[in-house]
Amino acid sequence: MSSSQPDIPAPLTNLKFQYTKIFINNEWHDSVSGKKFPVFNPATEEKLCEVEEGDKEDVNKAVAAARQAFQLGSPWRTMDASERGRLLYKLADLVERDRLILATMESMNGGKLFSNAYLMDLGGCLKTLRYCAGWADKIQGRTIPSDGNFFTYTRHEPVGVCGQILPWNFPLLMFLWKIAPALSCGNTVVVKPAEQTPLSALHFKSLDDVIKRANNTTYGLSAGIFTKDLDKAITVSAALQSGTVWVNCYSVVSPQCPFGGFKMSGNGREMGEYGFHEYTEVKTVTVKISQKNS
Repeated sequence: MSSSQPDIPAPLTNLKFQYTKIFINNEWHDSVSGKKFPVFNPATEEKLCEVEEGDKEDVNKAVAAARQAFQLGSPWRTMDASERGRLLYKLADLVERDRLILATMESMNGGKLFSNAYLMDLGGCLKTLRYCAGWADKIQGRTIPSDGNFFTYTRHEPVGVCGQILPWNFPLLMFLWKIAPALSCGNTVVVKPAEQTPLSALHFKSLDDVIKRANNTTYGLSAGIFTKDLDKAITVSAALQSGTVWVNCYSVVSPQCPFGGFKMSGNGREMGEYGFHEYTEVKTVTVKISQKNS
């Protein structure tokens, strides 16, 4: 029986972590303070490398560079949308070329199974980049019928410099979830990788208790329901204050589906068509015309 999954190679041995500095304006920089912090493989507690520790001054440098790149008339602002898409497709090809290196790095950095990193993490990275690349020249406005001799239309314009904070559990995939749609829309990006995120488990006695306890939190990113009763699944999913609800599965995500939370789990959505709306501002333009023919 044939499988759609690629063959899984062996992870690389003796992988060297060369790029540990702060990347600003297409250049690697030491931190202003000179501070570094160690990075460990959480599965083995092996020290992997030391990374430059960015602080306020480094952030200011990154934001200034991103603002400069976003200025009117800059090469990035005047670049055709189709060209932005081509560059994202090229990035996807480069990620695919170095899939083994990146998967090995993700496995060591996150302490996860190499097979998971190679298939799920890197597979998701490739799908995300190519999905967002295809959207670059398809983010369109609308024409609006208006009274009188006026022609009105809307434009979706990039919001500007986007500050992105990443979770720890899918470092590379979440990095691309953040930057790919933002760049596709024509924004510039400053990224802060995360350090850690807590997990918790709940026990329950009844269906009402499930809903009550699940909603008794300031967060609402995602939830999972496992049941053979479809009516119960629909009832509970409608009552949960959560941006995503998985039924009889968990952590199933794709670039085509919007992902985001309720309450303190953030505003807006990532990925899917809704995700691109987060990186654009809608502008309405009304033009007085001499005569309206339709």
